[in-house]
Amino acid sequence: MAKDLLIGSHVSMNAPDYYLGSVKEAISYNASTLMFYTGAPQNSYRKPLKELKIEEGRALLKEHGMDENYIVVHAPYIVNLANTVRQDLLAASIEMITTELQRTAAFGARTFVLHPGNHLGAGEDLAIQTLVSSLNQVFQNDGTEVKIALETMAGKGSEIGTSFASLKKIIDLCDYPERLGVCIDTCHMNDFGYDVHDIDGLLKEFDEIIGLNRLLVVHLNDSKNVRGSNKDRHENLGYGEIGFETLCAIANHPLLKDVPKILETPYVDKKPPYALEIQMLRDEKYIENWKEKI
Repeated sequence: MAKDLLIGSHVSMNAPDYYLGSVKEAISYNASTLMFYTGAPQNSYRKPLKELKIEEGRALLKEHGMDENYIVVHAPYIVNLANTVRQDLLAASIEMITTELQRTAAFGARTFVLHPGNHLGAGEDLAIQTLVSSLNQVFQNDGTEVKIALETMAGKGSEIGTSFASLKKIIDLCDYPERLGVCIDTCHMNDFGYDVHDIDGLLKEFDEIIGLNRLLVVHLNDSKNVRGSNKDRHENLGYGEIGFETLCAIANHPLLKDVPKILETPYVDKKPPYALEIQMLRDEKYIENWKEKI
């Protein structure tokens, strides 16, 4: 590889190759890690693990020197472990996340990214209490050592978990703090109001409030919106309000060397941009109008 950078992207997992295909896709981008969903993020249907070519995928990872410890699984969108309004949906979310952690462990992955949830009008305090209770139930029953990385959110709608302080509160209240970490998303942090250009200041604040040892994943995305907009709309590297220079500096920051960086940027004309975005981050050099080369 061009340089020792722990960088990858979201990849698909489709028939007929499933996980083997996911790993092949990551390799085609010259990635050193990857993130995937164990099934469609929009629904609860899941194919049996035995059909997903997991062992073939794991063998290919090993062959290419990709460390499973840095592979990331993302939770489905439909869950809300902070749901204070619908007990039936809350119970379904708890059951699904418990199963998803077990599925994650079957892939050999150790990190599971989860959106903290939405308070749905009940207020953040009650939602955090509900989330913590839900996490306690999950960790009591899942039987794995997979860590949940709570993602920093942009503050859209009734999202909770927007600030470092709120994530720290969740971790402190949980009965299983050793199972919790954080995923910072550059677009979400910008849209919430953090100054992502002050990288050293941001990491210092994170370390003082939460601790850098709990930073498990970085979602590296540009943003379509200005700081503090609470929008959450990802943009390709260099085409948004954050800009390539800052995102490249984050990707290559020495304090984040052992933290997997994951691109979730939009497709360009229905084509994945990740090979070129990864190349620019590795080379630390921006290619003007690079979308035209996709």
